[in-house]
This record gives sequence, structure tokens and C-alpha cells, in this order.
Amino acid sequence: MIGVEDLSLEKLFVNNGSKGGVCKMGGGVMMMGEWKDIPMELLLRIASLVDDRTVIVASGVCSGWKDAISWGLTRLSLSWCKRNMNNLVLTLAPKFTKLQVLTLRQDLPQLEDVGVETIANHCHELQDLDLSKSFKLTDRSLYALAHGCPNLTKLNISGCSAFSDSAVAYLAERCRNLRVLNLCGCVKAATDKALKAIGYYCNRLQTVNLGWCDKVGDEGVMSLAYGCPDLRALDLCGCVLITDESVIALANNCPHLRSLGLYFCQYITDRAMYSLAQSRVKNKHEMWASMKKHRYEDEGLMNLNISQCTALTPPAVQAVCEAFPALHTCPERHSLIISGCLNLTSVHCACSVQAHRARVLHPAH
Repeated sequence: MIGVEDLSLEKLFVNNGSKGGVCKMGGGVMMMGEWKDIPMELLLRIASLVDDRTVIVASGVCSGWKDAISWGLTRLSLSWCKRNMNNLVLTLAPKFTKLQVLTLRQDLPQLEDVGVETIANHCHELQDLDLSKSFKLTDRSLYALAHGCPNLTKLNISGCSAFSDSAVAYLAERCRNLRVLNLCGCVKAATDKALKAIGYYCNRLQTVNLGWCDKVGDEGVMSLAYGCPDLRALDLCGCVLITDESVIALANNCPHLRSLGLYFCQYITDRAMYSLAQSRVKNKHEMWASMKKHRYEDEGLMNLNISQCTALTPPAVQAVCEAFPALHTCPERHSLIISGCLNLTSVHCACSVQAHRARVLHPAH
């Protein structure tokens, strides 16, 4: 029997005029009087193996195909569209109402508010939406999503520079299931006002990107730390206003934090590093329980970027490195990023030290 991985529109079907076709199944054939006679399950399996452009074309073959794909299609990317993306969205959103994942990343701005409003009016089951680099969008889009897509769990609006903090706060109040939020480069949208709302309403957040949002301060980051205890990854690179208070709040309230970006946060001092190190050993009972389960190295910080944090000293950063075994300075597993900090060149992870000792004890001949 033919395998699913061998299926394609070209292999399965031989055109028989505009009304019907022949379905090839292994060594035999199955006659079909109409294109719509193809079983929905088979059609959806075929659709899962072809690219999104082919799926869109297939949905226009006949009403049967349109209905099947409209009901069965849950993921779609239009990032391949280099022009007229907005018109395509206006056409497809009313058809593909069961979408859960939609990617609309653009190299050149095409998408407009009316396109996002159409999505919000028809795709109420949407959970994952990527609108990155949609420079033409305004607050109208966020207000529409807040009302039409309350089940969003992942939203990427990085680079959408026209959004305001009021619109983000409004969205946060109505999309309380958010777990991943990318606001990188959203200078007007990512402010302490917006982060207060996010911390208050979106308590399930796990990943937040605030890179290069230079209006973010300690008040906003602390609101996230207090309101989102399940935070796993937080990018604060380029958030030049934050101080040790932000890191201390994260260390004390976000025990699941695995990745922290502090690039160019030059107000960060040793006090922040020691708070991270101390948070690791604060609960000894929990630490020993983890060790017994052989998961000690898999918990705690696994990535830390402190590049250009020039106020830090080697003892403080070494304390963090020793507290979190998953942080590495060695080239093979580089996860403690200290570039631009010439005074930190003496900081080394445990495996780097062991490798050095091995070279000293057993020099190559």
C-alpha cells in the first residue's frame, strides 16, 4: 500500500476533465465521478503534505474541497506572500474559520488593520498569531484581536512600532491565556503601564521578549515578576532603564526562569548577580529533591546574556556560574554570554575548568 509520505496531488490524481478524476491507490485505481467525492480524511492528509500555497489553490477546486479544507485547516502561513498579503487575508479569513495558528510575518509591510479585523471577525479559535514587522498596523488591530480572539496563547507583534501601551493593556485584559508574548522593538507599546496590565491579567505567561524597548523600567519588570511566577524566558536586552531591582524581583519570584537577557543593561551591578545565585540555594529541600531525581543541572538558569554589563565583577558572575551548572562559558556549550566585558574573562564554568586541568595534567605530545 502507498505510504502517506508518498502522497501528493500530482501522484494521486490524474485530471479527467473539470468534473472528475482517478485516484491511484498502490497497484490499482479507484474511480471517482466528482472531485468532491474524495473522502475528507484523505483530502486533509494530502493537504498536510503540501505547502500552504497548494492548500489555498486546492480550496478553490470545488465547494466540497473548500468545505473540507475550511473545516479541517488549523495552521496557515502566508509569509511567502511578497505582495498583496492584505487582499489574500481578506479573501481567506472568512473561509478558514478554524485556524488556530496563523503566521503573517512580512519582509515589506503589507498587512493593514482591515485585514486583522477580518481575522478577528472570523477566526475565533486562533491561538497563535505572528504579525511581526507589520509596520502599517495601528491600535485598531489590537482592539479587534482583543474582542475576536480571546483564546490567544502566543502573540508576536515584534517591530509593530505604531501600537500604543493603552492598546496592549486593553489586549492583556481580554486575552488572559497568553503564554508567549513578543514585543521586541515595540517602543511605544512596551512601557511600564502596559507591563502592569500584563502582569495583572496574564498570569500564565512563560516567555516575554522586551528587547530594545527602552521605556521599560523597574516598575514594569517587577509587575511581570510578581504577576507571572511561571516565567521561563525574559529578554530585556537594550532595556537601559532597568536596575538591580528588576533582577532581584525575578530571582525571588520566578523560580522557573531559564533564560534571561540583560545585554546593554548597564545599571546592573553585582547585587543583581548575587541575588540570582542566592535564589538557587534559597530552598535547600527543593534543591536536594531535584538532585535525587538527577535533574539538578536541568533546572535554574540555562541562558544568561550579560554582554556590555560593564559594572559587573568576576566574583559575582562566577557565583552565578557556580550556582547554575547549566551555564557554560566553554565554546561548545556557550550559554553565559559575557562579550564586551573585558574584566570578566577570568569567569569560567566547571567543565571549562576541568578541561583546563586535563590539559595541564595530560599535555599533548
